[in-house]
Amino acid sequence: MRVTLSAVTKGPKSSSLPSTTLEYQSDTVTLARAATERRPTVLGLIASGRMRPDSGQVLLDDTVDYSSMRRRIALIDAPGVCEPAADLPVSEVVSEELMFAGRPAHRGAVKRMLASFDLGDEGRTSIADLDPDARIRLLTELAVLRDGVEALVICSPDRHGGDPLGWWLIANDLAERGYAVLVIAGDASAHAIAALEPELFVTTAGDSVSIGADTL
Repeated sequence: MRVTLSAVTKGPKSSSLPSTTLEYQSDTVTLARAATERRPTVLGLIASGRMRPDSGQVLLDDTVDYSSMRRRIALIDAPGVCEPAADLPVSEVVSEELMFAGRPAHRGAVKRMLASFDLGDEGRTSIADLDPDARIRLLTELAVLRDGVEALVICSPDRHGGDPLGWWLIANDLAERGYAVLVIAGDASAHAIAALEPELFVTTAGDSVSIGADTL
């Protein structure tokens, strides 16, 4: 699948999201840089088909199809939209996500799922206190359990701290498994990743011209 955003904007005078152009597709991971507090969520909502831009165009495989985008694209950890409540125990997060995926969500199923991620001792830990990389890995792996999910939009993983290369490797692993992955992060993370991957092209939210997307 391929998702293309062409000169999309949102908000009065583009206050929430200035003109932004980017593309992400199957088997690839794309990094979009969004610096302000609100912009990553707005971009994530538009890129996953959950919000329509005020101007510009969003295409799924060259077609306008927001309904299909919502079914096929998982929005991950978007601040103020789908991030788990900070004080929610990890076990409850897993239980809820298993229910969304139509899987058994009883205590035994949750324990087995946590054990599969080497998080067997973290069930009672608040999700806000979970290691940043473990959080992103858990939320993305639970999301791809849902039927029909082919792409993931990961919002602001860097806000949890830690080394950005940790969640970048998780995103790469998902892309290598065939998923289309868009990660929206801040300037510091983009610079850290680009320093190790000089061939990486970074799309900057708010630029009138897209710089591109990296194919791995």
